[in-house]
Amino acid sequence: MATVSNSAAVSHVGKIRSNNQDSGYSGRHLFVVADGMGGHAGGDVASAIATKRIIDADHDYQSPQDAEFALQAALIAANSQLADTVFEHAELTGMGTTVSALVVLEGEVAIAHIGDSRIYLLREGELSQITIDHTFVQRLVDSGRITEQEAMVHPRRSVLMRVLGDVESSPEIDTSILATFAGDRWLICSDGLSGVVSNAGIAAALKSDLDARAVADRLVKESLDGGAPDNVTIVVVDIGPAGGRVDIPTVVGSASAPLAFGEEPSRSRALRMSSLRLHPVRETHFEPDSQDYFSELIEEDNRRARRRKITGLVAIILLILAIVGVAILGYRWTQTRYFVGVEGGTVAIYQGIQQDLGPISLSSVYEDTDLKVSELRVYDRQQVEQTISANSLTDALLIVERLHDASVQ
Repeated sequence: MATVSNSAAVSHVGKIRSNNQDSGYSGRHLFVVADGMGGHAGGDVASAIATKRIIDADHDYQSPQDAEFALQAALIAANSQLADTVFEHAELTGMGTTVSALVVLEGEVAIAHIGDSRIYLLREGELSQITIDHTFVQRLVDSGRITEQEAMVHPRRSVLMRVLGDVESSPEIDTSILATFAGDRWLICSDGLSGVVSNAGIAAALKSDLDARAVADRLVKESLDGGAPDNVTIVVVDIGPAGGRVDIPTVVGSASAPLAFGEEPSRSRALRMSSLRLHPVRETHFEPDSQDYFSELIEEDNRRARRRKITGLVAIILLILAIVGVAILGYRWTQTRYFVGVEGGTVAIYQGIQQDLGPISLSSVYEDTDLKVSELRVYDRQQVEQTISANSLTDALLIVERLHDASVQ
């Protein structure tokens, strides 16, 4: 039966944030990524508390159903612990964390998920996103209001609808049981990776022959190369034949350090609480999973869509007006030009230019003279039939006069 053959966990603060609010764990059977929210008010504390509590679920299970239930119970227990911590430390009010976790058994995995961290599976060269983001924009995508491409640049893409924290006593947690086979490669990551590196980039790294740690390091580097505006935490799990694996559990990110918070913060905590930043950071935040709030955001999004449509319509109208204006000015210019040609066997003065614009003629007969083309000399007749350009009406009259004099001679 297939089970874990290799795994690794890596976490990086990124290029902009001043502290790491992510936590990650790579254990014997359990693998976790938690992305804290609440900024300096306690995002790092939230992810650390949740991860340390969920790690207790890293042991053998008789069935995948037992593992699924244990994961769900661990996340609920972590949620309660976060609420108790906020009750005792009011300065941490508003903190929360996402959690994506999986337990690997022989031939199956149990998954628990809440928030917008993600679990991916690479199987036979195909990358699949296993979890669904609990975000406002994902709801818009699911309801068909926006596309996946629009979601990536939506102004409310950072709004989470479900997290662990001090808001709900029994948050809704997604759980599932899936089969796994030798050759599968699982990835758990915070949005510091998925929000920067494309699915194609993630797939390319996972497809490589590198081991789990090297793949994790490569993905972190790609996120850094992309700007890394957020913390980046990655756990890679390779599935192979059962037997012979002995790994040392690894904790990364904020959960790897002792918790430091309270009414009298330590120097390290005080430094983390500093409001000084070299660059602006887009904070992830949580909004209650209520229909009223969702409806309000939908209406706001509709208003934004209407404004975009109006702006687009105005732009199209202005473009049309500009084209019409240019066309009018161009036509007026053509009517300042003249040429001499043939009209019904006689020499005529035309106003405009010789060229036509599709079915639209850019010239008309200004004056039909009595001079017959047949009376012209051979050379002059050929010139008139091919038209003779004139810079002005006066020039055109002079040309006709010359032709007449030459024909008389």
